[in-house]
Amino acid sequence: MNNQPEELKNEVIYDEDSLRELLVNEDIHSFRQEYLTLHPYDRAIFYEKVDPKLRELMYFYLSPKELAEIFETSEIDEDEYKEFLEEMDATYAAEMISYMFVDNAVDVLKELDKKQVVSYLTLMDKDAAVQIKALLHYEEYTAGSIMTTEFVTVPENSTVRSAMTILRNEAPSAETIYYVFVVDDHQRLTGVVSLRDLIIADEDTLIREIMSDRIVSVSVSDDQEDVARTIQDYNFLAVPVVDFQQHILGIITVDDIIDVLDEEASDDYSKLAGVSTMDTFDKNSFSAAKKRIPWLITLIVLGMLTANLIDLFTETISQVALLAVFIPLIAGTAGNSGTQSLAVAVRGIATRDIEDESKFKLLVREAGTGLITGLVCAIFVVLLIFIWKHELVIALLVGTATLVSIFVATISGSFIPLFMHKIKVDPAVASGPFITTLNDVISIIIYLGLATAFISSL
Repeated sequence: MNNQPEELKNEVIYDEDSLRELLVNEDIHSFRQEYLTLHPYDRAIFYEKVDPKLRELMYFYLSPKELAEIFETSEIDEDEYKEFLEEMDATYAAEMISYMFVDNAVDVLKELDKKQVVSYLTLMDKDAAVQIKALLHYEEYTAGSIMTTEFVTVPENSTVRSAMTILRNEAPSAETIYYVFVVDDHQRLTGVVSLRDLIIADEDTLIREIMSDRIVSVSVSDDQEDVARTIQDYNFLAVPVVDFQQHILGIITVDDIIDVLDEEASDDYSKLAGVSTMDTFDKNSFSAAKKRIPWLITLIVLGMLTANLIDLFTETISQVALLAVFIPLIAGTAGNSGTQSLAVAVRGIATRDIEDESKFKLLVREAGTGLITGLVCAIFVVLLIFIWKHELVIALLVGTATLVSIFVATISGSFIPLFMHKIKVDPAVASGPFITTLNDVISIIIYLGLATAFISSL
């Protein structure tokens, strides 16, 4: 747990002005001495903060390998990769990418135009280019697209002594060595052994005697969100990726999964908010508006359905004008209730708390919740309207409409995402704005339908 005081959490622990001054004065030796002793995260922050002219000096002062470590650590927005790479000489940029871990290099290249990707692959080291090309072919958002091919395997028939030799030779280029994966003569995954077990085992012991053959792996075609859940459930630092014949193709590390979880959460929140994407913070109003307008236009069209429904009940409203006053109250309350139910259902699906056998229980529970909340709200509404307008019949009508609307909205808010999940559609698409609009329609039909039926009593 981080018990650091809030005011110190974002404190800069290096002299930013001093580094800038060293760059301006072109003091290469002093800059490198001070800059390269910083934590990689601090190096990345400084790199992003300085203006392009100073970054050009950094490209001259730092080797491609040193800059690669900055790109590995930096949380650069996806749309900024192209901007930073265009500042560099193409050969320098290609060499820098080749020094990155393969999965991270692929993430960078996926944000570029195809012509740029081809250019960089042509200029970089051939071995690195071959590994990167292999991952670029995997479908986006799958295990294959986020795995790294830089991992360590040892033969199951080898001794601990020879395994340690392999580990010492391959560790410098591996992304993680906490798990050493064991393969047979055909490179099929047969087990896993931890670094700790290797260290404490007798040197002449065969690997197959100390390995664990109870392996949890993921398929190369698995969705990245499913991979994230696997690592989260088992508290792994890394998980192997295999093909349909159990050949190990790569590994996915926990740091990549943190990025996936952040990406998926951002995607779901965007959909719930009725925004196309929130992966990046838009730098201008036009870009932000372009993403929001399609959703708003769609909701306007749906809103016209609500307006058309109200128009159908114009005669009822004209006879008792007071009815119109309470339309926003009923529609808003039903919409809020549906959104609450939607949030519970979507979260349950995302965390897998809702399994097939408990979906019916969820609907029953939400129906009960809707009935209780609807009844309490209805009683409260009846009392308020009667005290305010002294119209008991209208108060009872609005109260009844509130009860039924909340009950129906709560059920629809949980049923719709469950249904969408069942037919393999992202349940987050059943976003708050859509649920709200749908419940507006339902609540108006209920309210004005009841009013029309009992118009003679009003």
